[in-house]
Amino acid sequence: MTDILSTPLVIPFVGERFADSERLSNLVAPPYDVISVERRRQLAQRDAHNIVHLILPEGNDDKYERAAALLAKWRAGNVLKRDVEASVYVVRQGFGIAGQQLRNRTGVIAAVAVEPFARGRVKPHEKTHAEPKADRLALLKTTKAMFESLLLLARDEEGELARRLTDVVSQEPTARAELDDMSINLWQVTGSYGEAIARAAGAGALYIADGHHRYETAIAYRKSNPLADRTLGMVVSLTDPGLKIRPTHRIIYGEPTGVDSVIGGLHDRFRVHELPGDVDYADHLAELRTRGTACVIVRPGGNSLALLLKAGAKLGDLPFANEPTVASLDVARVDEMVVKPLLAAAGADAYLAYSPDPDRVCRAVVHGGAAFGVLLNATSVEHVLAVADAGAVMPQKATFFAPKVPSGLVALNYGS
Repeated sequence: MTDILSTPLVIPFVGERFADSERLSNLVAPPYDVISVERRRQLAQRDAHNIVHLILPEGNDDKYERAAALLAKWRAGNVLKRDVEASVYVVRQGFGIAGQQLRNRTGVIAAVAVEPFARGRVKPHEKTHAEPKADRLALLKTTKAMFESLLLLARDEEGELARRLTDVVSQEPTARAELDDMSINLWQVTGSYGEAIARAAGAGALYIADGHHRYETAIAYRKSNPLADRTLGMVVSLTDPGLKIRPTHRIIYGEPTGVDSVIGGLHDRFRVHELPGDVDYADHLAELRTRGTACVIVRPGGNSLALLLKAGAKLGDLPFANEPTVASLDVARVDEMVVKPLLAAAGADAYLAYSPDPDRVCRAVVHGGAAFGVLLNATSVEHVLAVADAGAVMPQKATFFAPKVPSGLVALNYGS
């Protein structure tokens, strides 16, 4: 039996793509887990062949079988077709974030080995939950195809992956698309150069940036289908100038009946000061970042508060205190010391929502009925890798890698 560690971590594969590349903008979608009910409706209405019909099929108990039947229909009608040669697919995404200049992020979609995390070649940093994994596994078992790519990070210490991708994007792309103000260019690369890109992408360990549930689903699926020993992964070099993590802010819905006592208790560990209404919260947080862990509590009717952790504040009672890589994270500290007490004070029916957009958080508080918003600074890429290397996990929704990898650019077929 071949030792799994002797098998290449990343290889080219025969991809399956939309035949009509001229209409690709109408056919791609964001990943399934960031598509709201209304957004799904919009995408479905945009085109009868939008990939959302497969990644978020309609129906009840029969929705997965309906997705499989629709996939078979698309294949029979030449909506989807398989490429002739094993390939890698270089993807460049052009995007902007409010107040910042346009960026490009470049990666390569290839077939990544599906194997236990204990092997140490693919490293997670987040906890996963049973319900979304069960959903994805049911879809995978019925369609026998993967339509969405993980986002993976490679240290690329020698810079070979970045150099090879730069060579590719200097050429005319195979396909173009736009999605939510993001430009997408795709290059199909075959032959020895595609193999060289795959080797460079898999030269070291890969870190899951986005797609933990899908990778664990792939591990589970392999147990029932030994041929499914690969999944889709877009590998991005850590040296890529477009690699960006946004903070995931917290929105607390409920009734803030006991909030005064919670805020009073925060003074034990935080320096607390009120913010004028005309202050840019994100800018203020960025200024506080150099001084330590900070957050902003957005409250209805103004009187928002900035919190800065006091030097020497005792943190030994926090649940992650014995894991240094997690204990150093702003998001872990703020979740435990600020968000959880506020959530508890908001009543038995209180719940959390999340957004990377600070303006959306403020609107939810001021106009949308939310009790509070808690704005945070972003977690650094270096912190993400440190947590993964330590075998630890971050709190839920600790990172938001922007932009998401579009669904529907290329699929991996586990069937015939």
